Amino acid sequence: MVDVFEQVEEELRSERYKRLARTWLPIGAGVGAIALISALGWWGYQTWQTNEADKASVAYQRGIEAFAAGNMDQANTAFGEAADTASRGYKALALMQQAGIAVEQGKNDEAVRLFDEAAKAGRDPIIADGASLKAAYLLLDKGSLEDMTKRLEPLTGEKRPYRALAQEALATVQLLHNKTVEAREIFVQLQLGQDVPQTVRQRAVVAVQLIDSGTHGAVRKIVDEAAKLPTQPQAVAQTAAPAQAAPAAPAPAQPVQVQPAQAQ
Repeated sequence: MVDVFEQVEEELRSERYKRLARTWLPIGAGVGAIALISALGWWGYQTWQTNEADKASVAYQRGIEAFAAGNMDQANTAFGEAADTASRGYKALALMQQAGIAVEQGKNDEAVRLFDEAAKAGRDPIIADGASLKAAYLLLDKGSLEDMTKRLEPLTGEKRPYRALAQEALATVQLLHNKTVEAREIFVQLQLGQDVPQTVRQRAVVAVQLIDSGTHGAVRKIVDEAAKLPTQPQAVAQTAAPAQAAPAAPAPAQPVQVQPAQAQ
């Protein structure tokens, strides 16, 4: 009798194990397949991004060389090729270079569009905010107060890379729209701010003096120097490329400066 019971119990255990195997083996196999597919997909995505960055780097370098040689059409085409890749760092830099060329050619509306696209593409605030500020400089004399405030106020937040320059531009816009009290308040803040560059502080002192003397119509000139913000700051080249094994962005040619007089 004991042998019979043991045989029955063994058969029951065997049947239970078979049932568990039928239930869980397909699930385990499915999970393993998903993990394998995910790993292969990630590797493929990384490889694709690296290839895109390589293509962008080559096109961007061609643009720099053509720009240095004075061939703006070839430079613009090469920068366009870099901007059409999936490398967001190179895309933003290339769009900014195209915008600089557009400014040189007197195509300010096109330059604003390109700077705006660069700001959206750039993940690094140094690139994105720089592009946004350049677009704002081009619109300084013709943008509405509402539009310019919407453009500039986000750039004046704490720890934004061009905070002081954005505040200065916003104050200038307010003066152009007869918001003298508001503009003076910003210029005073720039005078007293601890992290304000010395050149911006000096221009703020002059601006307050002009406002107090009633000659603030000349304050428009104080952004002449501020508008020389480089299209690509010096530190950007190392941060432009994706983190994966893409090469660092080549150093740009002398960036095109956006002079306020061109925005008029």
